[in-house]
Amino acid sequence: MRLARDFGFPVTHVLTARLDPGDSEMAERVARHRAERGREAALELWQPQAPDLPQIIANAPAATTLLVDSLGTWIAGHLLEMEALVERDSPQALARLEALADPLFAALTAPRANVVLVAEETGWGLVPTTAQGRLFRDHLGRLTRRLGQRAERVELVVAGYAVDLRRWGVGVS
Repeated sequence: MRLARDFGFPVTHVLTARLDPGDSEMAERVARHRAERGREAALELWQPQAPDLPQIIANAPAATTLLVDSLGTWIAGHLLEMEALVERDSPQALARLEALADPLFAALTAPRANVVLVAEETGWGLVPTTAQGRLFRDHLGRLTRRLGQRAERVELVVAGYAVDLRRWGVGVS
């Protein structure tokens, strides 16, 4: 949140997790998340399906900051929509996931708002045992790397501490 506030504009949280009204555990998680954050967010966008993130970014007003939390749940939402395809044809599912990146990059080329993207680091864990899990891990890793190569800032946040990766000379060759 601090990184988003650094721009000095109102922050709009774009929360990409799907909301299932029948999922009481997720409802409790959302309530806890809102209570912990307090009134820091000017607006929250919650949707029952994977949001059209490129459109949200493209339509965001100037003099605001979007805090997109997170790319992983955005990708997971799209994977849920194509669950049968993943089991039948992982390469075709991967191609559909990668096609989602093109409009995202186009929206990020010249956004009116400041955009802070949060992405989970999936490469530090075990290789998933399911095709869907491996597809998620691989796609999120590639998307995050491509975004990091084009971003103004790339920070790794662990235990509430942000490390500027470019300052330390960390990057993809």
